[in-house]
Amino acid sequence: MKKIFLVIFYTLLLSACQPQALDTQELIFEPSYDASLSSQGDLALVSTANNGLQLWDLQKQKQLFTWRHGEAGASAFDTAISENQAYAASLSRDSVGLWRISDGHSLGWWSLPSSGQSVDVANNGALLIGLNDGSVMSLRPNTRTLIKFLGHSEKVNSVSLSSDGELALTGSNDKHAILWNPSSGQPIQDWQLDNRVIKVKLNTSGTYAFIGDSTKVAQIMDNASGELISQLNIHRRKMNFSAVRFSSDDRQLITGTPARELIVWQVKTGEKLAKWQVQRTKHAQIKGAVVYSVANKDPDRIISISSNGLVETWPVPVH
Repeated sequence: MKKIFLVIFYTLLLSACQPQALDTQELIFEPSYDASLSSQGDLALVSTANNGLQLWDLQKQKQLFTWRHGEAGASAFDTAISENQAYAASLSRDSVGLWRISDGHSLGWWSLPSSGQSVDVANNGALLIGLNDGSVMSLRPNTRTLIKFLGHSEKVNSVSLSSDGELALTGSNDKHAILWNPSSGQPIQDWQLDNRVIKVKLNTSGTYAFIGDSTKVAQIMDNASGELISQLNIHRRKMNFSAVRFSSDDRQLITGTPARELIVWQVKTGEKLAKWQVQRTKHAQIKGAVVYSVANKDPDRIISISSNGLVETWPVPVH
């Protein structure tokens, strides 16, 4: 009886120690394919299974627009919001769409030459699209220019643009992460890893690059010198990332995983500063949840959105 009591006691103690979100908002109640938060967590773009793309004002808890991606029945599996909250992008396997956030107007829809994998959008509406055939499309609707980057030899899994659209970072199954100029296609840095590159992300100014592979290697690089700043101190055999964003002051890296994890790291050292698990909803059919997107809401709070339809707010760790 004593052993049973101790097991129950320790279970309750562990539950009590699990940090809780400061605030939780259940945004949608249906399955979703992807979601993106704006840089400060004011907006959320959600690709739902049955009701198209939904743009939400999280401060007012109000849906602003409902968009349909491309042809009837097409579903967007990747989304993006520009740093200045002026543009939104959506990507399906065969097309990419661009939207103006101020009035919800569609600015264009383009067919892809190969199956789409990842999309990002800059403050000027420039688009970056990684494709299954190893190429990357750098599309600038404002100037009607298109550059096809051929620096990779296999599927491009992840793409990222600096906020001004002047730098592109792409990661591929060919084990390379390449920093290049999206206006000219000229490579700037080429980092080779030992395994497939699954996730890449630039900070707002384009001075830092995050590169994560298919195992547990996750590095932060200096884009000017090409040198390693830090490697995330990961102690388990494998950790892949579904969401990555640098904090507004570039001192911290905020990441999300497909296993409900929200983790904050120190950029200079790669040390873990805090870790939480996003909640499950009562009606959830599966135990897990993918963290779709993260944001540094303000100096004191972090916000996350995940596949369970929840938007959660967390305290920034003090170090």
